Amino acid sequence: MNKKVSILIPCFNEEEGLPLLYEALCGQSGICESLNEYEFEILLINDGSRDRTLDVIKCYAQADARIKYVSLSRNFGKECAMLSGFDYVSGDCMIIMDADLQHPPALIPEMLVYWEQGYEDVYAKRKSRGKESWLRKRFSLAYYSLLQKTSRFDILENVGDFRLLDRKCIEALRAMRESERYTKGMFAWIGFKKREILFEQGDRQTGVSSWRFRDLLNLGIEGITSFTTAPLRFSAIVGFVISMVAFIYMCWVIVKAVVWGDPVAGFPSLMVVILFLGGVQLLSLGILGEYLGRIFNEAKGRPVYLVSETNVEK
Repeated sequence: MNKKVSILIPCFNEEEGLPLLYEALCGQSGICESLNEYEFEILLINDGSRDRTLDVIKCYAQADARIKYVSLSRNFGKECAMLSGFDYVSGDCMIIMDADLQHPPALIPEMLVYWEQGYEDVYAKRKSRGKESWLRKRFSLAYYSLLQKTSRFDILENVGDFRLLDRKCIEALRAMRESERYTKGMFAWIGFKKREILFEQGDRQTGVSSWRFRDLLNLGIEGITSFTTAPLRFSAIVGFVISMVAFIYMCWVIVKAVVWGDPVAGFPSLMVVILFLGGVQLLSLGILGEYLGRIFNEAKGRPVYLVSETNVEK
C-alpha cells in the first residue's frame, strides 16, 4: 500500500493564484503525477477569503478527488488555519506550503527523500527573502536574533512554515491548542529529528501579500510572549537597577546637605526623575499587560477556529 502524503495549503484571497498552484501540483507535469509511488491528499484551508477562493476550490474538488478543503467561518489568521489543517489531514506525513508559489513544489521530492531516510521534520531554509524591502529584511533579522537570544529553544532564522512533518509531529502539534499561536516556535519546541534543506524563495505569481507591517509586528509580539519570559525579567532588572541608583543618589544628596550644606536641586531635576520613573513603570505595566492578555484569552476556552463547511470525513 502506498504511503499517503498530505499537502496543507492555507488560502486567503488566492482566487487568481489557485489555477497556477493546481497546475504545479496536479497538472500533467505536476509533482503529484511525477511521484506516483505516493498517494496524495491536497488540503486547502479557506481562511475567510472575501473573493471567489472557495468557489474555485470547490470546482477543483469536484473534478479531482485528491482535492480536499476546509472553509473556516471567518478569517482566523494563518496560524489558526494551519491548526485546522493539522486536525483534518490524514497522511503519513504532511507538507505545509503557501498558495502563492513562493514555496516551490519542486522541493517536495527532496523532502520526501529525507523523510524516507528517517527525518521527521524536514524544514526549508531560505537562501534569500525574495522581493522584500531592505528595512523589512533588517527588522526580520533583528527579530530572529532577539528571539534566539531570549528563548530556550532554537528558533531558526530564515525558516518559515514550508516543511515536511511526520505523523508524530502532526499529532504533537494537534495537542497544542492555545489560541494565541506562534507555530514557528512550536516547530522548535516539539523537537524530533530535523533536517535542513536550502531553497531560493520565489516571488508571488499573482496578487499582493496580505501580510501588512502591523500583522508582522503582532506575529513578532506573539513569538516573544509565547516562548520567552525575558521581557518580564528585563523589566524586573531595570526596576532593580533604577532602585539601586535612586538609593545611592538619595544617600549622596543627604550627605551633601548635612555635611557640606549644599542646597538640594529643585523643580527641574525632580520633574526629570518623575517622568523617567513614570515611563519605566508604564513600560513594565505594558509588558505585564501583554502576558495577562494572553492568560485572559486562554482562560476563556473558546475554540481556536470554527468550520463553516468541508468535504473531509474525520
